[in-house]
Amino acid sequence: MKKILVVDDHADIRKLVRMTLEFEDCEVHEAFDARSALEAAAVLRPDIVLLDVMMPGDLDGLDVCRRLKANTELAGIHVLLLSARGHARDREAGMQAGADAYMVKPFSPLQLIGHISNSWATA
Repeated sequence: MKKILVVDDHADIRKLVRMTLEFEDCEVHEAFDARSALEAAAVLRPDIVLLDVMMPGDLDGLDVCRRLKANTELAGIHVLLLSARGHARDREAGMQAGADAYMVKPFSPLQLIGHISNSWATA
């Protein structure tokens, strides 16, 4: 069973993702900000992190992605960035931060499952 960490400051987004993944063979965990995401990733060692880019606080999703990818013990975690920003420069910033994929909100449940399935195939 794959472990997925869903990181978003909006509880309704986390709930939607959890409901989407309910029927998949995975264990879903949640974090509400960048700091709790880093702590959860270190403890849980998830296979995939679904990471919101824009979050309140001193760290955003790009910072979390960079830190995960810079940590030799966590660098293998697949990071799928989720963002309302869909311009080419936003996607480029996500990929430069080390993301494995970038998805623009709003997205369909089928798109999300497709991205996760692709991540599992390359894991």
